[in-house]
Amino acid sequence: MTTYAALLRGINVGGSRKLPMADLRSLLTGLGHDGVRTHLQSGQAVFSAGHGDEESLAAELTRAIEARFGFRVDVIVRDHAYLRAVADACPFPAAELAARQLHVTYYSAPVTPERFAAIDSAAHLPEEFRLGDRCLYLYAPDGLGRSKLGEALSRRPAKGLIATSRNWNTVLKLVELTDPEA
Repeated sequence: MTTYAALLRGINVGGSRKLPMADLRSLLTGLGHDGVRTHLQSGQAVFSAGHGDEESLAAELTRAIEARFGFRVDVIVRDHAYLRAVADACPFPAAELAARQLHVTYYSAPVTPERFAAIDSAAHLPEEFRLGDRCLYLYAPDGLGRSKLGEALSRRPAKGLIATSRNWNTVLKLVELTDPEA
């Protein structure tokens, strides 16, 4: 059995696409997953699965949500080892920053620097970003809601690429929740 986190994009925000966490837990359990837990109301679920891989589990959950709730939700699934590696590879001094200042955007596939080449990084200082493995780290001293760089980064859509962001507290909590040793 492998423990995974499912990251759902854009649910329970602004009164639309409501997906109660109790219903999400029930749905994941109904799909045959064990140890199902959710974190917050913004779309994080943790579960164990003895079959599938990240992509097939994400596709399975996307289909199940659409069938049950009538709307499509983009889902990224990542295992504990990946989540731990993302936290460990943070290029910013995470321990010295407030959680609202540091965010990770998880991508469904690798992204290259060319994707963001048109962004004038110097114009957004002191905000900064760095690419990781299927993720992007964003340092936004005034928080994501006020981040001009975060806004510029989110305007770089790519067909078929899913992206969803989490603050540093959630990044660390997902590492903790997926840890098979915990």
